[in-house]
Amino acid sequence: MTPAAAPASPDGPGLVCYTGLSFMFVRSTHLVLFCLSVLAAAGCTAESAPATESPTRVSASVPDGAADTLLPPLTRTVEGRVPNGATLATLFDRHDLGDMAHPLVEAIREVFDPRRLRVDNAYRLVLGIDDGGFRQFLYHIDDDQFLRAAATDDGFEAALVPYRQLRMEQVVEAGIDAENNSLVAALDAQDQGVLLAVALAEVLSGEIDFNNDLRRGDEFAVLYEEVHREELFGGDGEPSFSRYGDVLAADFTNDGRRLQAFRFHVPGEPEAQYFDADGRSMRRLFLRSPFRFEPRITSRFSYRRVHPVLGGVRPHLGVDYGAPTGTPVIAVATGTVVSAGRSGGSGNMVRLRHTNGYETYYLHLSAFGSGIRRGRRVFQGQEIGKVGSTGLSTGPHLDYRMRKNGTFVNPLLAHRNLPPGDPVPDEHVEAFEAVRDAALARLGSEPHIAAAPSVSAN
Repeated sequence: MTPAAAPASPDGPGLVCYTGLSFMFVRSTHLVLFCLSVLAAAGCTAESAPATESPTRVSASVPDGAADTLLPPLTRTVEGRVPNGATLATLFDRHDLGDMAHPLVEAIREVFDPRRLRVDNAYRLVLGIDDGGFRQFLYHIDDDQFLRAAATDDGFEAALVPYRQLRMEQVVEAGIDAENNSLVAALDAQDQGVLLAVALAEVLSGEIDFNNDLRRGDEFAVLYEEVHREELFGGDGEPSFSRYGDVLAADFTNDGRRLQAFRFHVPGEPEAQYFDADGRSMRRLFLRSPFRFEPRITSRFSYRRVHPVLGGVRPHLGVDYGAPTGTPVIAVATGTVVSAGRSGGSGNMVRLRHTNGYETYYLHLSAFGSGIRRGRRVFQGQEIGKVGSTGLSTGPHLDYRMRKNGTFVNPLLAHRNLPPGDPVPDEHVEAFEAVRDAALARLGSEPHIAAAPSVSAN
């Protein structure tokens, strides 16, 4: 049985209906064809879904007293994962599509670049039993969309279809102790993934050094989003966890100091930001480190350090972070690229100029970020390169340096004196407080209003 496209619905697309086993039973004078369909997903509040197909019934007359007859299915379904080195053409060839393969690839090319085919991504191919003809092809692109190609009277048509998605708010509470002495370990003990730890660390990176500041007895609660999506390939049809969404709020007690952060989108700003309970920005002018999640510090700023390659006591005017080759390195602040290239013993290096006389340096990179070249504008948090071991280096790490008005300074100490970003504008304070209070209710907390800093007279 060939799947047929459903008529367009004013409420958007519905679900894909795939023909499974089809049975014919002959009873009395009626022949009825029952089409059993497998739905791609079950009902949930959805953003989008594939098209819907209705079962088909066929009736015919037969002599009375005829025996029940079981007829074979009209289609067969092949499910698999893209093998290493495959292309769309070779994938179709291995399933004997013959002359149909080339025009099918060309139809797909109109909406999807075949070069984006990824190893181990799932696919489904529906073929006719009698003629082996192509009926439908589905391919998982990413968590947001899949490719659908189908046979038509005029050839083939293809489209990119969004998955049905559901965002759910969740709260997790955890703590730092002897057994779980890191943010990742504490969340792992609550069956949460490392990416939630990364997201939380980014929110609070302006206030907590998660590599050095955590203490036993620290406690925290996080309000965050989970994105669930329909299961197109396998599963029971119910939406399942796909990825973490945004961190909406956090309440963190670190070494007796209580910190709260709330996600709020100031009207007119390009993206949401995080503010404390008073509406002050959680983002510093400079990020605490050039990583999305702080790795271990292997060497600190010093005027007297034994050089690991050259030997002898020499100044080390930066901070070394140990990290695997290829780890993304990000700009700690918005600025302009002064240089990006090979620089002697520093290896591949990026140098950025920022406001107020600051410059930052990123040494020993294995590669540069896309578009990173002299004169380019970069933004805080943008990837500018990847960790490597180029130049005078004994292993993969990043040597990160900061200069203020021509003099190198200790980045770990300088960060503490840098001002925060702009607070919530006065005209939006009421809206922010409503968002804050709703988040606190979900967390079961009260707002932590910090005392204003004292000002001493000269």
